[in-house]
Amino acid sequence: MARVKLNKNMKSNKILLLILIISTLFVLTGCMPNDGSYTNEEPANFLSGIWHGWIAPISLILSFFNNTRIYEPINTGFGYDFGFYLAIVGGFGGLSLTRKAKNRDKRK
Repeated sequence: MARVKLNKNMKSNKILLLILIISTLFVLTGCMPNDGSYTNEEPANFLSGIWHGWIAPISLILSFFNNTRIYEPINTGFGYDFGFYLAIVGGFGGLSLTRKAKNRDKRK
C-alpha cells in the first residue's frame, strides 16, 4: 500500500516539475533579443544586456529552430555590450574561476 502511494507522489512531483520547467521557459522566452520590443527611440540598455546575457544559452538553442538572435541589434552601445558581457562572464565563467581558486587553496 505504501509503495502505491509513493509512486503516486513521485508521478505528481514529476508532473509538477515539468509544469514548472515549461512555465520558466515561457517566462524566459518572453524577453528574447530581437523580439521587436526595442526601437531606435527606446533601444536596449544595460539591464537588457544583462538579461540577454543570462538567457543567451536559451537564445542559442532557439536560434537553431527559428529566427531568434542571441544579441539585440537595437541597443545603446557600450552600456548594453557591457551588461551582456558581464552576464556571460559572471554567470558562466565566474563559477569556474572561483572553483579553481578554492582548489588551489586546498592544495597548499
